[in-house]
Parts: sequence; C-alpha cells; structure tokens
Amino acid sequence: MARFTPHTEADIREMLDTIGVDSLDDLFADVSPGFEGRLDLEPPRSEYEALWSAQKVAQKNATGMPIFLGAGAYDRIVPAAVGAITSRGEFMTSYTPYQPEVSQGVLQSIFEFQSIISELTGLEISNASVYDGATAVAEAALMTARQTRREPVVAVSAGLNARYREVIESYRVELVELPFKNGTTDFSNVPADVSGVFVQSPNYFGIVEDVAAASEAAHAAGALAVAVCDPISLAVLESPGALGADVAVGEAQPLGMNLSFGGPYAGYMATKKEYVRQLPGRIAGKTVDLEGETSYVLTLRGREQDIRRARANSNICTNQALTALAATVYAALMGPEGLREVAELSISKAHYLAGRLQEEGFRLRYPEAPFLWEFAVELPDVRRANAALLEAGIVGGLDLGDGAMLVAVTEKRTREELDTFVEVVKNAD
Repeated sequence: MARFTPHTEADIREMLDTIGVDSLDDLFADVSPGFEGRLDLEPPRSEYEALWSAQKVAQKNATGMPIFLGAGAYDRIVPAAVGAITSRGEFMTSYTPYQPEVSQGVLQSIFEFQSIISELTGLEISNASVYDGATAVAEAALMTARQTRREPVVAVSAGLNARYREVIESYRVELVELPFKNGTTDFSNVPADVSGVFVQSPNYFGIVEDVAAASEAAHAAGALAVAVCDPISLAVLESPGALGADVAVGEAQPLGMNLSFGGPYAGYMATKKEYVRQLPGRIAGKTVDLEGETSYVLTLRGREQDIRRARANSNICTNQALTALAATVYAALMGPEGLREVAELSISKAHYLAGRLQEEGFRLRYPEAPFLWEFAVELPDVRRANAALLEAGIVGGLDLGDGAMLVAVTEKRTREELDTFVEVVKNAD
C-alpha cells in the first residue's frame, strides 16, 4: 500500500522555495557529502564534569528580576502547592494522556478544569484545553466557519494580540480589519459575510473592550461572537457569556503557570451548549457507574486521533493535561475571592505606576480608555529606556515600535520595584 501524504507537489515546491533549497534531499542534507576530517569537539567528560559545566552556563542566565513584560504572558505569583501537586508521578508521567483508558484521577482533573473555565466564562461547555491561547483563538475561527457554514472569514481589530492574528492566518483564515481608535474597537459596521467577530478584552493594549457591542454586531451579521479573555480578568469583569459571547477563548498561563521561557502553556475554550459538537479536542464528563458510584469518562472526542480525518473538528490531538492541572490547582487554591484579590492588586499597582509616570511628564497612549493591569506609555526612546532598566536589574515592557512601551504590572510587583521603574525611565531620557 502506498503511503499517504497530504502535500501535493505544488505544496512541496512552495515550501522548498520559501525555505530556500532546491529539493527534499537538500533539505535533509545535514552534513555535506564532501566533508572530511574530524569535528572540532571537546573531549568526553564524566557525569560530574558535564553537570558542573552545564551549571556554569546556566548561571549566566539572569533570574529573579522584576518583569514588566506582558503582551499575553504574565509574571504572577504561583503558590508552591501547584508545583508540588503537578510533579506527583501519577500526573507527571501521564502529562498528555491520549487513550480513553486514562485513569479516573486524570479524567477528574480534566473535568474540574472544564468546570472552572465554564464558571469563569459564563458558558456551559468547555473542552479539555488546547495547546495555548493562540491556537485556541485560531481553532475558534475555524469553529465559527463550521457552525455558520460560511467561508472562514473573521472580523478582528488591532486590539487582538498580534501573535494570535498570525496564528489565525496560518490556519488559512481570512481576516477583515475593524476600525480601531483611541484604544478600542468600533463594531458598528461588521461585514455581513463573516463567520465570526473577535473581541479581546482586555485587548492587546490592556484596554477593556465592549464585549456586549461585539456580540450584538456579530449576531446582527449572522456570525458568532468570540471573546478572547485573560482568565484573571474574569474575576472582576462580567463574564463573556453574560455579555452575549458564543465562544470564549484565551491563554490559561496566568492561572498558576510560570513564564518558563514561553511555555508550555494551556489554552482554554468554552462555548454554549448548542455548539458543543463544533468544539475541537475532547470533553470529559461526569456520570455514575453500574454500582452507582461517581465516575468520569471522555464524553465527546472530535479530534482527528479519535475520528475519521474528514469528520474531525481539528487536528488538535492533545489536551495539555499537566498545564491544565496547574491551572485547576491554582484556581482551586485561590477560590473566587483569591482570584478577585489578585486582579484588584494588579489593577491597583498598574494604576499607581501609570499615575507616577504621568506625574513625571510621560503620556499614556490611550489616556481616556479604561485599563486593568497593562497600558501603553509613550517614551522618547523605548529601546534606551529598556536598556537602562535591564542594567538596573529590571525587565522592561514591550517595545511597540512606534514610540510607546506596553507595560504589564501584576500582583507580584512591589512598591519599591514600581518606584525604581519610574526613576530609571525618567533618568534614561
């Protein structure tokens, strides 16, 4: 039987041209056939010597610095209990369970994750997590096309995270730009042929958007409304479900996951019960067995590993169970009041820092727009300011490339760190 490959010759030629090689043989040519001689490698080392050498290299990394960089991943306090529980063998060794025979404990942890996400988003159904926030957003775009039976064309604005936009486009979904002014999106003229309308709140610049207006506009156009939300923000803002959103997606990293150089994280995805069959991935459910005892089971599996490819909702074939467990443990430890306190502390500290910067003569990019814990501040030279901050032992904000820095403030930042940030930026000018 001939092997199956989904790529046509034209696909392969396009990929090779993009990479800059002439053939597949060139692509996989790790070492030139004409190579002669020996590689310039150090002599072998003992286990202790190798470990000692690796530790010396690791010590060059700057650790423990205050971080004001956000834009989708946030430096929050992670209780020690999160790591203690997720590192237990029964969870660590089955971090991405594939088979329906996974243990009751893992199934229950997935079920609890779904329950927490449903409660936060105000939507009835949540799946067992996807790779990260970016893929959750892209999967939602495809979901809107399946549900509306329209071409995959979605309406977004500059308020949507730029990385999320890139991933959506990599899924071959067309983006229609909505007007973006003074930090928020105008949803009054949504095209009639889109399958989904996306609103991120807080948006990429930290501003709270009008989710209800986005939902109204989407439904008037016969499309689905997709809300992209930081889960911590849902402790203080009204849930997207209550504001009319059909789907809620986002990055679960703020729920008990360290930055870890960018991952692994866990995306979340929730929707109304009527759209359950369009969710990608899988859903764990709670039932009773023949003896009347509580038991957990994979209720719905719409991924390509469990269903014929042509009928699968997506190619998502994992559920990031270990990172989803971290989010579950964190949310359970914090509870509703703890999550609200985290959000309120972050908001209070961010507004303190913004106020201090304004007192020193710096202007916020969107001074009239309501923000939570992230804001854009205009600086004479963002690169120089970030260099000065780094020299002072602080990781600065994101250079937006247009004379502004995107600054994120979490509950982890101290008054001393906030005041130092202001002094360094002021003197950098």
